[in-house]
Amino acid sequence: MNNMHNLSTVIQFEITRTLKKKSFWIMALLFPLMLAGIFGIIFFSNKATADAAKEMEKQKFSIIYMDEANKINPGMASALGATRVTDKQAGIDNVQSGTVDSFFYYPDSLNTSQIEVYGKEVGIFDNGRYGGVAKVLLEQSAASTVDANTRAVLQKTVSYNTTIYKEGQVYDGFKQLIAPGVFLVLFYILIAMFSNQMLTSTTEEKENRVIEMILTTIEAKTLIVGKIISLMMLSIIQMLLILLPSILGYILFHDKLSLPIIDLSSIPLDPSRIFIGFLIFALSYSLFTGLLVMIGAATPTAKEAGSFFGVIMMLIFGPLYAAPLFISAPHSPLVQFLSYFPLTAPIPLLLRNAVGNLTTIEAWISIAILAVTAAGVIKVAVQVFRYGALEYSRRLSLKEIFGAK
Repeated sequence: MNNMHNLSTVIQFEITRTLKKKSFWIMALLFPLMLAGIFGIIFFSNKATADAAKEMEKQKFSIIYMDEANKINPGMASALGATRVTDKQAGIDNVQSGTVDSFFYYPDSLNTSQIEVYGKEVGIFDNGRYGGVAKVLLEQSAASTVDANTRAVLQKTVSYNTTIYKEGQVYDGFKQLIAPGVFLVLFYILIAMFSNQMLTSTTEEKENRVIEMILTTIEAKTLIVGKIISLMMLSIIQMLLILLPSILGYILFHDKLSLPIIDLSSIPLDPSRIFIGFLIFALSYSLFTGLLVMIGAATPTAKEAGSFFGVIMMLIFGPLYAAPLFISAPHSPLVQFLSYFPLTAPIPLLLRNAVGNLTTIEAWISIAILAVTAAGVIKVAVQVFRYGALEYSRRLSLKEIFGAK
């Protein structure tokens, strides 16, 4: 009972201490603030573009054109206020002298010769309006000579609706991966943003020389397990701080930002894949939390613990370079090795579960391996902390860790 009381005390202390740090809130709110900044740029950019387009519509400029190919519709040209001429050089001279604003020359052979556009300088950004009008005039004139179906094909506005069947049922592979794929995204975000906190969670007391007092009242096992649980709880808090503002921002501003509408009701929910994804995510996160805490306990300072950080990140995210293989060749020897080796397994397993090529047998074998490894790492972390907590000048050797009684 006393151990349980101490465990809750450790968890409460670690969570409270971390929540009081400005760095935690900066890291937690940085992602939503970045999204807000990006959405703000998109919003003002769209608004500026729309305002510029409206301003351009108000601006009229005179047009003359020469049509050797006979492809320009006279009615459309007249609607633009364009006048047809028969002398190319005279048209160029009129623009050069300022008599007219623009001259479009459509050569006889459009497939081998260039359309020439001449215009009066109106600013580096507005000079492109001449070429845009010349192009639209030609395209709309050509479209007016064919039927609606041919026009849709030429303008690439034909839409396609593809239906895929799997085992006699309609199957949408992209929608199927969304729900189980959430765990892959969460794992990536939490490890990337919270790994440094995991690494330094056990070195702070050592550097402050307060670890001796802590260990006189709390067992090493209780302390290390409490730290790991508190880190997991803090990661959940951080995840909510990232997701909730992002979701709220999408709900409130998706119309103004022209964001795609996501119909959550159309996303398939496969309970077995979601459950497997959750187990892989939870065990993988526990494994690497314990691993980083163990490294922090074995090293005398946070700086020295950081030297191992790159190796851990390579193990976690290195398999991303083989991501195409996880989808196209899930049964290849490399993919199988990366999926079963616990220190590289999280990304392959979560990705393969998301795309649906992780078999049930493979999933449960991998989950068993992750569970055993995570429990072993946490046990070793306790052992390391018990004998390394009072080492201030050097890191423990493997012989000291596994040879200690």
